[in-house]
Amino acid sequence: MPTLEEVAQQAGVSRSTVSRVINDHPSVRPETRERVWRAIRKSGYQPHPVARSLVTNRTQIVGMVIPEAVTTLFADPFFPLLLRGSTEVCNAHQYQLMLSLFSAPADQEEMYQRALRNGYMDGVIVASSSLDDPLISKLLRDRIPFVSVGRYPDEQVHYVDADNVGGARIAVEHLIHLGHKRIATITGRLNMPAGQDRLEGYRQALQAHHIRVEESLITEGDFSEIGGVMGMQRLLPASPDAVFAASDTMAIGALKALRQAGWQVPNDVALIGFDDIPAASVIEPALTTVRQPIERMGSMAVDLLLSVLENFSEEEAPTHRIILPTELVVRASCGSA
Repeated sequence: MPTLEEVAQQAGVSRSTVSRVINDHPSVRPETRERVWRAIRKSGYQPHPVARSLVTNRTQIVGMVIPEAVTTLFADPFFPLLLRGSTEVCNAHQYQLMLSLFSAPADQEEMYQRALRNGYMDGVIVASSSLDDPLISKLLRDRIPFVSVGRYPDEQVHYVDADNVGGARIAVEHLIHLGHKRIATITGRLNMPAGQDRLEGYRQALQAHHIRVEESLITEGDFSEIGGVMGMQRLLPASPDAVFAASDTMAIGALKALRQAGWQVPNDVALIGFDDIPAASVIEPALTTVRQPIERMGSMAVDLLLSVLENFSEEEAPTHRIILPTELVVRASCGSA
């Protein structure tokens, strides 16, 4: 392996100048910095990560914490898309992304003490957190830099989210424009902001068109396929003519329950999901859904976290809340009234 001295000799600078370039010290002239990086790339020199972290007080590692059961994580296509977007930005900025999964609350506490409080990670991205999860309050208490993927009501929390209220509203309004009146919904978990926001969008659409909100047409799901099956089974006695499921995965479960009951989609009941996961376009009938930019949410969460890290020492640094637009994707599962 080439040494620091060999890189300095190739670049025509001192050893200390190479060290300052590697550690991003501001005192180096731009033309010198570029010459040193050319020498580093040509030689294949790899800075020692431990030595670099001692100088910069950075480990170049960010965590992705997903407070979901491991089985849920790998069954839901949302999370692989989110991780792909996050990984691309981490690679571009020479950061490592460490994924933390849990099967019990004790596992999360152990990770928190070992990896976060001890400074093993520079910061963390929290995805799919519920309002009663203690992790957010711990991160705020211990002043650990983090960004939430998903809206969080605390004014101190940086987050990136999709327009869940607006997306749900355009989905239900599409059903209304098709002539449907008895529109049901299978909500997401209502202890999560995404579940609450999509239910709010459903209510807003009905109220805007002077359609009474019937509680018998609202049932809570959990964003899973089995949650969609069970939610649809509970709604069948209310005889809806259309259903808005707060995720595509639940919509696929609802479709299975409808078929088991002898109902046809879209002839007997129209169906809309939310997410636009890859399966939405290939199931039969193809699923009308609300597309949210999942990969972009993952990439912007990393960008925002790196920005937070740069400004974390500033007491008056603003809190950033980014809401990305959604769009309706019309396919065969709605048909017409």
